Amino acid sequence: MASRIVLIGGGFAGDPDHLLDDYMLGLAGGDRPRVCFVPTASGDAEGYIERFHAELDDRCRTSVLRLFQRGEVDPATTLGAQDVIYVGGGNTANMLAVWRVHGVDQLLVDAYRAGVLLCGVSAGMICWFDSCSTDSFGPVRPLNDGLGLLRGSACPHYNTEVARRPGYRQAVGSGSLPDGWALDDGAAALFSDGELVESVARTPAARLYRVAGDGTGGVLETEVPARQLG
Repeated sequence: MASRIVLIGGGFAGDPDHLLDDYMLGLAGGDRPRVCFVPTASGDAEGYIERFHAELDDRCRTSVLRLFQRGEVDPATTLGAQDVIYVGGGNTANMLAVWRVHGVDQLLVDAYRAGVLLCGVSAGMICWFDSCSTDSFGPVRPLNDGLGLLRGSACPHYNTEVARRPGYRQAVGSGSLPDGWALDDGAAALFSDGELVESVARTPAARLYRVAGDGTGGVLETEVPARQLG
């Protein structure tokens, strides 16, 4: 069984349509796949959780893994019963630290190897890589502390947050981050067994980019053709 990850630039939290989430659910298969939302990066924000339920309850069997008020929930049982694990946005560095305290980092690795579809937006998009460009500490900066399920580095919000593109290009060009992938809001990308399979988009201009150092301090940035959704 292939190990798959979907990088999402949008989804239920802010898009005016369901195209990116529909794409993810189509990959999960079945009429009502089991989807667990992991909102750790937002501190388990209730409004975020409510939006998840409001947008997805009628299309899949939903659950939420809360870690800030964990109660009697067993993360291993919860995550091991899913078809999809959907990681939300927020503070990437805080999320990774909390996951490690609770052992969720290894549980996600185990789920990936068992064929559970992993996906996420923003922090939930970049956490799967070795490294990323993050605003977890204020200004955008490198973080070499990811789960390492995908090689290299990643950057979200490439077309919508003004500091992202120049910050990521500088980090990759200088060697502070390894070569990697940058995703526009409005696009998504599927990786299977660590390799890119396809890029899709809900808007005509949204893209996935391959960003690599050129050996002289600069970068080579290549657009990946995207299949239009809808």
